[in-house]
Amino acid sequence: MAKTGTTSQGLREAIERSGYYPALVAEAVEAAVGRESVVSFLVHQETTFDSNEVRRHATVLVLTGTRFIVSHTDEQSADSSAPAPYATTSTESVKLSRISSVVISRVVADPQSYTPGTLPREVVLTIGWGAVSRIDMEPAGCGDPNCEADHGYTGSTTADDLSLRISEAGDGPETVRRTLEFAQALSEATAVAGR
Repeated sequence: MAKTGTTSQGLREAIERSGYYPALVAEAVEAAVGRESVVSFLVHQETTFDSNEVRRHATVLVLTGTRFIVSHTDEQSADSSAPAPYATTSTESVKLSRISSVVISRVVADPQSYTPGTLPREVVLTIGWGAVSRIDMEPAGCGDPNCEADHGYTGSTTADDLSLRISEAGDGPETVRRTLEFAQALSEATAVAGR
């Protein structure tokens, strides 16, 4: 479930509606936002399956006039180091000028009859600011099938700071639309900050 909007009160209400440890999530996010005004936000909750356990995860994205704030909250099961279940919450504050990319990947059904303005079936929002990069390496080769020379390695680096998948089937069409709105607001803000 994802919610988006433009006010601090709307942000608090969206966190409360998500129902995922709202007091914990709201306190962490509000502390990170501080006294700045909220320009736009997105609250996304997802459920994952880990072996025999169901785990929930909440991501809150907030755009202020100067920063992009991302908060993650995860629940953990009891284990040998903790006799009771617990949750971890983290927030990161990124200056808008540091955001290097805002990528929206759209998946549309029946593309040959696509009509402009039709919502995609799903979107993937990927935001990069250089905190995390992934390197994919593989042995390099040549076109000669009989070559036994060592050609070293080849690879690619991908910025992988944040990626959220929102689908019409899982989150609803309104959530897909709201994700697109947040992405547009963030993209526009980073363009202004980069000047």
